[in-house]
Amino acid sequence: MSTQATSITTGNAAMSKIFTDTSTDGVWSGNVLLDSIASQSIGILIPNSTLTFAQAEYEAGCMAWRLQNAQTLAVSARGWGVKAGFNCMGSSMIPPTRVNPNDILTVFPLAVDATSQKSNALAWVTTTKGTELFKGTGIADNTFTALTTAVNGQSLGDAFFNSNLRMLSVQCEDGCTLVEVQIIDEMGGVVYTGQGNVRGPDAGSRSNHYNIDLTNLGIPIGKGWQFKIKTVTA
Repeated sequence: MSTQATSITTGNAAMSKIFTDTSTDGVWSGNVLLDSIASQSIGILIPNSTLTFAQAEYEAGCMAWRLQNAQTLAVSARGWGVKAGFNCMGSSMIPPTRVNPNDILTVFPLAVDATSQKSNALAWVTTTKGTELFKGTGIADNTFTALTTAVNGQSLGDAFFNSNLRMLSVQCEDGCTLVEVQIIDEMGGVVYTGQGNVRGPDAGSRSNHYNIDLTNLGIPIGKGWQFKIKTVTA
């Protein structure tokens, strides 16, 4: 499996630390970022501190990150990374989050798909049952493709049946255009559609983090429903 350098600079108005790793693409497991000086996890290094920003970076492709309790597995913060050098502090602010002594920073990167006219993508999906990372790999250009949960490959309907979709955020690989997202019911009907974009090519543009970011949704999810995207590679 391929690997890439990842980092997260995080802290508050009074202090910050840099956490780094050589992370394996396509998994959470093992991708624990450690302090660049003391080689400690975030919970050991700065327990009980409050985080107000997180600037996450990867080499190439796309990447999600999360702050997770290593014992309970509860996630207290999550977000997107950007390609190294394309960060923006204004877009990296997070709700104030207290660091638990058992917390770790982990990342889920995906490399750029090496095949012509195919791309990779990630999505944070939030419903009344919780938040899960979805992924799609080898997505053919101009072809609606279903994304599934990153860990166990479940569809939207399998993972979140009998809940309401609240938020949806998609990050495609560098340079890829997200043409459209669709929520599809069990009969193949389009319940919801949204138009995407290309993540900003310039350092500091807000859309460096996502191709589409939908909030305040109220879509009831049924069994057999799917979440699909259509993309065009760079």
